[in-house]
Amino acid sequence: MTKILFVIPLILMASSVSAQTEKREGHDECARDVSRYCRAQMQAGDQVILACLKQNRSRISKACQRKLASAGQ
Repeated sequence: MTKILFVIPLILMASSVSAQTEKREGHDECARDVSRYCRAQMQAGDQVILACLKQNRSRISKACQRKLASAGQ
């Protein structure tokens, strides 16, 4: 029983780290583009930044374009 109580938090932490890594990957792919084209909107929230990236789609990096496309944007 004690082993189970020890293992469950480890599994939860591992899945949390995995989710954060996936989120960070998308952030890394578009971070430079956000900084370059959407700096004025950076404090306005994710949806505003997403709209800015979409407006500048032809100017953003190919990696960021692919990330937006894979996310259905």
